[in-house]
Amino acid sequence: MSYLILFLFSDGSAKNISAKGQTLSITALEVLTVSPSSRCMRQSDTGPLLRLIDLAFGLFRSPAGTLRVSVAIVYGIICHFTFAAAVLAMMIAMFYGMAETFGRVQAPWSIFANAMLVLQFPVVHSLLLSHRGARALAKLAPRAFGTTLVTTIYATIASGQLLALFVFWTPSGVIWWEAEGAAFAIICCLYMVSWMLLIWASYDAGAEVQSGALGWMSLVQNIKPVFPNMPTKGLFSVIRQPIYVSFALTTWTVPVWTPDQFCLAIALTTYCLLAPQLKESRFSKRYGAEFETYKRNVPYAVPRICRSKN
Repeated sequence: MSYLILFLFSDGSAKNISAKGQTLSITALEVLTVSPSSRCMRQSDTGPLLRLIDLAFGLFRSPAGTLRVSVAIVYGIICHFTFAAAVLAMMIAMFYGMAETFGRVQAPWSIFANAMLVLQFPVVHSLLLSHRGARALAKLAPRAFGTTLVTTIYATIASGQLLALFVFWTPSGVIWWEAEGAAFAIICCLYMVSWMLLIWASYDAGAEVQSGALGWMSLVQNIKPVFPNMPTKGLFSVIRQPIYVSFALTTWTVPVWTPDQFCLAIALTTYCLLAPQLKESRFSKRYGAEFETYKRNVPYAVPRICRSKN
């Protein structure tokens, strides 16, 4: 019965229902405080999709301003082109175990070059998420538009970092293992599932923010970017860091294993497990008790076994 009540009244409104001749009063507080052990996952909603659609349609009713609109569109094109190129490069490079990349640095300097490519992503990525980093990002656009374009610039730089990592990596030329036959098919399916989980988690977190669209689309409409609330539905109701975990999973579900892929998987997985702690520190300051309650109820990176109670 608890599953039915949670689903029907997830909007938090007060309702009266009748069961076996008795009237039960379901209040918002009671719905929101249902024990997490009584459910496995809160279903993803259409909120992220509707926000993105609203932003997109808002482009057709934007106020006049040739310079503002032109700057926004240029930044948007650069962002999404870089984003798409980075995702494609990452998918292809790891599918071949980092053995088909374009780096050609001679040994032993190739080891140093690859290490720098790995380090530049987590270091810069984390620094730019700070308040000081946001101020630095705002300076990479015309002064009047910088604050609005921060999310777009951030997504562009992060995409450029990943693109550099997966394009300019210098392969060792050593292949440890390559899947064949049924193993190849199974691992390819796992690889696809890990990418689907990453897309799903990004959707739950706010597609407009993760893709960089929020900044430039808001600028076109001459409005202040409206960030989504703290994500708690979908995969975020299973673990607190589904984006980082699914990102790490993509590095381990590949059909070709080389020393390059192994080192990359270790490095990026370590980052994905440690870096979110900085994010959670920011969330704790921003959301206060709401985040602390969420933190107590939802595990960090490893899902709990769901045990429903009647």
